[in-house]
Amino acid sequence: QVQLVESGGGLVQAGGSMRLSCAVSGGAFSRYTMGWFRQAPGKEREFVAAIEWNGGTAYYEDFAKGRFIISRDNAKNTADLQMNNLKPEDTGVYYCSAVQGATDFSRSYEYDYWGQGTRVTVSS
Repeated sequence: QVQLVESGGGLVQAGGSMRLSCAVSGGAFSRYTMGWFRQAPGKEREFVAAIEWNGGTAYYEDFAKGRFIISRDNAKNTADLQMNNLKPEDTGVYYCSAVQGATDFSRSYEYDYWGQGTRVTVSS
């Protein structure tokens, strides 16, 4: 059984930084593309970033480009999201996800496994 557990959320002031981490157990982590999604109150879940199984290619939603960095450590079975210059509109629950093979990494329905989410609140 594959389990994903996010950590690192909390409260931060606008302009600050936060690092989220996702620990994966029970599966072949090195074969998964890892993704991060978020859901703001009253809004649908949206794509943030994804990184391919070998860490060679990363994908970002436009709002994340230049501010967020996705990374992975296949030896530790973890995938991180470094978020810099945070804005109040970055507030939401951030979810880690995993898939082995996908056509469009930005689509949530492509992913097979999900974490429970970690809440990020950015104050103005």
